[in-house]
Amino acid sequence: MESPYVADNDQTPDFTDLPEDRARQRAVPAGRIARIGTFGRLVGGVASGMVAEGARRLASGEGISARDLILTPGNVQRMTDRLSHLRGAAMKMGQMISLDAGDFLPEELSRILATLRDQANFMPTRQLDQVLRAEWGPDWRKAFRWFNPRPIAAASIGQVHKALTRDGEELAIKVQYPGVAKSIDSDVDNVMTLLRVAGFAPPELEMDKLMAAAKQQLHEEADYQREGAQMAMYRERLADTPGFVVPRLHEGLTRGSILAMSFEEGVSIEELANEPPERRDAVFANLIRLVARELFEFGVMQTDPNFANFRYRRETGEIVLLDFGACRPVDPAVSNGYRKMLEAGLRGNAEEVLKATIEAGFMMPIVAEKHPERVNRMIDIVINEMREDAPFDFGDRAFIPLLREEGYAIAQDKDTWAFPPIETLFVQRKVSGTALLGARLKAKVNIRRITEEVLASTAPLPLAAA
Repeated sequence: MESPYVADNDQTPDFTDLPEDRARQRAVPAGRIARIGTFGRLVGGVASGMVAEGARRLASGEGISARDLILTPGNVQRMTDRLSHLRGAAMKMGQMISLDAGDFLPEELSRILATLRDQANFMPTRQLDQVLRAEWGPDWRKAFRWFNPRPIAAASIGQVHKALTRDGEELAIKVQYPGVAKSIDSDVDNVMTLLRVAGFAPPELEMDKLMAAAKQQLHEEADYQREGAQMAMYRERLADTPGFVVPRLHEGLTRGSILAMSFEEGVSIEELANEPPERRDAVFANLIRLVARELFEFGVMQTDPNFANFRYRRETGEIVLLDFGACRPVDPAVSNGYRKMLEAGLRGNAEEVLKATIEAGFMMPIVAEKHPERVNRMIDIVINEMREDAPFDFGDRAFIPLLREEGYAIAQDKDTWAFPPIETLFVQRKVSGTALLGARLKAKVNIRRITEEVLASTAPLPLAAA
């Protein structure tokens, strides 16, 4: 039977005539006033919740703290609901913080961010049609045999639809939510205000640097033509590398807020955990090797390790790579700093590891000066883990609490607080996120051998001219 969303040159049905799954549809506030109003309602609702919880605690004789007041179950639900409604930068910030902070977030905030990461609301079909008309013109349906108005994926900045062109090419069409690009700066500011109120953004840290970096990355991610160029570059780079699939860009249908690419079959990367250990470990080793090549060979890295950006093909054992909006050049100084640290670590030279760590800006000298014993213990833990010529068990995170304990102790000393170089943060985010995926899969990979292999086959990146 012909699909109801099939385009026909004589009769093209409108999206509004189609049955809808209204339970998961939610219009994205597109205008500046609408988005500010949504934030205003969130702040008002949170404030009311704080007053009610404060009154309850006073009446019962309990102590009061700002964090306890803001993180009531009701406020947690309000924050999750409103941020997922806004989508765009508000939701993306939640996803970024969730992956970056990993094991170190308060339980309540982790719950909010995990929900944001898994949200799957999508635009009503009428709003979707408005976006497509604006980009492709009123007769856009005539370019397709069919176009499914229900997305196959919905994320923070856009949603993805499956379509078939008149030429018989099956495509994935990523459509950006309206108003998202224009609202990035104000959304980031508003999210950071919420985090400050909740006590999650210490005033001693230079949060303005983080906000500026987040805004820059989000503006880049909102440019789908830029993302298309990055995807094409990765497809070329990996053309002769077994184990990876990169979608093919459809330039004719790609616009600033629409990205058209070949549709690539695959299941969630987390399904890899159900494969035999040999297959699971071999596939994840390929991913580790890719991260190392990005850092030391490509000079370009996809810095968003969200699990949804990877799909798995059971039939072939290949990984489908998706979402190249967060691709950015790797600062040669950062790449070479990692190289020096790893080379020293493989030799077991803790003194050289510390020196390279400070030179690369990963650690301020004052930290090592004031807390030498704790720093040395952390370095020893990492060196012992990476040097072993045996599969590293990502699922065994016994060393994480040890690092956390030392890190928290150092963090109590506000004299040592400083913001690391932004370029370092992006690379570290990818490395940490990949490790989290390995933990989810319970993969076991010989990190030492992959590191030695990639370092031996590459040379330090040339530094930019002054």
